[in-house]
Amino acid sequence: MEAASTQSGEHLTPEYQAKLYEITKIIHEAESFAKVLPYVEKEMLALLRSERMTVYRRNRRDTEIVSTYMTGDEIKEIRVPLSPTSIAGFVALSQRPVLINNVYDKQEVAKFHPQLRYDSSFDEQTHYKTRSMIVIPIKFKETPLGVMQIINHIGGPFTAYEMQVAAELAQVIGQKFQYDFQATQSPFDYLLHRKLVTPEKLEELKNRSVKDKVSLAQLLITEMRLSLEEIGESLERYYQVPFLKYDPSIQPPAEIMKYLKKSYLVSHFWVPLAFADRQLTILIDDPNDFKRIMEIHQTLEQHVTKFDIRVGIPEDILRYLGEAVSSAQDTAEGNLKDLLGRLEGEVGLEDGESAISDSGDVSENEATVVQLVNRLIVDAARLKASDIHVEPRKGKEAAMVRMRIDGDCREILKIPATHIRAVISRIKIMSRLDIAERRKPQDGKIGVKIQGKTVELRVAVIPTVDGESAVLRLLASGEAAVPFDKLNFSERNELETKRLIAHPHGIFLVVGPTGSGKTTTLHAVLGYINKPDIKIWTAEDPVEITQPGLQQVQVQSSIGFDFAAAMRAFLRADPDVILIGEMRDRETSHIGVEASLTGHLVFSTLHTNSAPETITRLLGLELDAMDFADALLGILAQRLLRTLCECKQRYKPSEEEIAQLRHMYGEPQERFEEMLKGLGDIQLARVAGCDKCGNTGYRGRTGIHELLVATPDIKKLIVKNASVSEIRDLAISEGMTTLMQDGIFKVLRGQSDISQLRKVVTV
Repeated sequence: MEAASTQSGEHLTPEYQAKLYEITKIIHEAESFAKVLPYVEKEMLALLRSERMTVYRRNRRDTEIVSTYMTGDEIKEIRVPLSPTSIAGFVALSQRPVLINNVYDKQEVAKFHPQLRYDSSFDEQTHYKTRSMIVIPIKFKETPLGVMQIINHIGGPFTAYEMQVAAELAQVIGQKFQYDFQATQSPFDYLLHRKLVTPEKLEELKNRSVKDKVSLAQLLITEMRLSLEEIGESLERYYQVPFLKYDPSIQPPAEIMKYLKKSYLVSHFWVPLAFADRQLTILIDDPNDFKRIMEIHQTLEQHVTKFDIRVGIPEDILRYLGEAVSSAQDTAEGNLKDLLGRLEGEVGLEDGESAISDSGDVSENEATVVQLVNRLIVDAARLKASDIHVEPRKGKEAAMVRMRIDGDCREILKIPATHIRAVISRIKIMSRLDIAERRKPQDGKIGVKIQGKTVELRVAVIPTVDGESAVLRLLASGEAAVPFDKLNFSERNELETKRLIAHPHGIFLVVGPTGSGKTTTLHAVLGYINKPDIKIWTAEDPVEITQPGLQQVQVQSSIGFDFAAAMRAFLRADPDVILIGEMRDRETSHIGVEASLTGHLVFSTLHTNSAPETITRLLGLELDAMDFADALLGILAQRLLRTLCECKQRYKPSEEEIAQLRHMYGEPQERFEEMLKGLGDIQLARVAGCDKCGNTGYRGRTGIHELLVATPDIKKLIVKNASVSEIRDLAISEGMTTLMQDGIFKVLRGQSDISQLRKVVTV
């Protein structure tokens, strides 16, 4: 029977209210619900007058609810699909509480849903007899986060009293789950927290969306220039289900669509996307609308028993249904193309005067040129590009704009030859360069704010035989440091790095070419050791990443304040830890060694190809070999390896591929064989391509590392001025994995492929 129809004369007493308050306080003060539940379980069961309880949580990326905690230790975990075939699954799907006083009475159970059955296998496994239960949804506001199952009332049937107690306890758990899951209170709260939109602007767009009959998500993309990924992350955090954008390769399953009317799907904003083993994946604009979800189930109950629910924006749902609308992705990616079309089609300004002078040049202040350059910078930031390349071509051939994304250049658009000089002039004006000078290279800076975030661009304009070419490097000012545990170190490298940076003094170097992530790694290390009792000074050029607790300095070589001058100043400022941007000269490296020998922990970078080579390079700067050996803690060489997108395809490698990897790995071969054995069933991955990765098959980059630890034997070789090969061989025998070897490990784990590894490391 339903809770609402159960009557009881009992009331919640002051003693009950006091006990509930005590339980609530303990739960909210705990680190997580799973950790605190064993300590409050007895009190909760006493309030419920019940023998046992099980709490399920809903995982954002999972199609099932999973038991977070259960009384008894007979079963460690229970996984239940969102389905009306099980009691907990039905409550999670429908968000309807149920009270059943005899779970073995099929008629009583079936009153809630014709397909509902009690799974007696749990009783058979545990030898525990379930008689009655209350199952109630756990949610925060309208978002479902789990299910609470109360088992076997003590002293008779369950009543409305226990239902009310269970409802109040479920509300307490829901509030705790909201913090545990980092769930937000409304669909676009995440955007407000990140200050990507103001509350006033969001309210304005809400009113516009109702008036113009356009979704709020679409307006945020078109008006606020937010990316679809940012919108998706915000929706995921609220609804706690995966976000899915439009993918033209996905077609609604014909075997399900034949039971549905297109007009019904269009008016109710949902679409089936996949169907297998009686499980249906649906895309819906509001996963919290459980009335609509149960209607979907009733419509398809003869064919579907389990659901996988995804959230999408209405415009993308309509596109799956063949409706003529512009998707958010089309809108975002079409901005540049629209501007380009306007460039090609324009013949004059609004006042009727020609935008093209007698010499054929376009004004750099022409509105579309200004918008185009602004749009290039905004889209580069959105795509997380590191560089923008504006490249003229011969004669009347259109100029090319390319962006370097994840280390590789990607063509973005072409600019008409009539407008390329205006675009370059606009870039020069923004970076305060001389627009009349077209024969010499010029360097400058542009500082812009994009959605409240400061972005600095280093600009290099270089004359070519076809005209001036510009390269704009994006330096995100004030970026947060990457957490240390996100550096993707191997187990050995992580443990050794933590051990080395725990030293009170010495030198730790991170080396590699430009753009290999050295600064990111060093700031992750500083973030790991950054404590109130440690004074940290940094000298950088430029300061890209900021952290609270650090005293960070921007060097300015033009006024004589270089790295060496910064080091000398720091040593008078009572430091514990010093980060110096680069040991690029003799003076800086000498001061760095002296600082480490006088009780300071020094971090720095160097442009070398490997960890052993770094030693000979520094000794070449006339460092005293014995002092340097005493000071050195370790050298971390690294590269950034493009990673495969989540659309990657797994496959079992052939013997030839394993033999190729074995050859590339080199010595010691025993370590390679141990790695194969430790990974078990080896599955490599290959590129596929989807919208998320721009059909390249790659998305993001990860580090590969080579950590040389300055052991006593390594220090002896440094003092002897040994060769690079001697140092390298000894380091490998002591446990160092080379860049190639670490990269092969990540290829074997399916993070990248051989072709990308060969691009960044030579055998």
